[in-house]
Amino acid sequence: QVQLVESGGGLVQAGGSLRLSCAASGRAFSSYAMGWFRQAPGKEREFVAGIGWSDDITYYADSVKGRFTISRDSTKNTVYLQMNSLKPEDTAVYYCAKRRRPYGSTWQPYEIDYWGQGTQVTVSS
Repeated sequence: QVQLVESGGGLVQAGGSLRLSCAASGRAFSSYAMGWFRQAPGKEREFVAGIGWSDDITYYADSVKGRFTISRDSTKNTVYLQMNSLKPEDTAVYYCAKRRRPYGSTWQPYEIDYWGQGTQVTVSS
């Protein structure tokens, strides 16, 4: 059983920054593939960023490339999402996720075996 707890959401003006954190339980954290998804009202949950079992393998949705950075600290069992140059369209509930497979380059919701409870990010114009 893996528990994921997000923090760091909030209200920010367009152009601002936020950093989300996700603390994970589990002794094998360094071998997990971890990601962030988001869901805006009335829309499907979508992939934002992912980091594979090796720290230098990262993946991003086109909409956030160059603005968001995913990273992990295995000593703290924590994954981060640094979000810069935020836009109103980034407004959503952001979910931390553990992918079932540690390897691979796809990030679909059906590939996730554990989700966090979500944290709200609101970007005002």
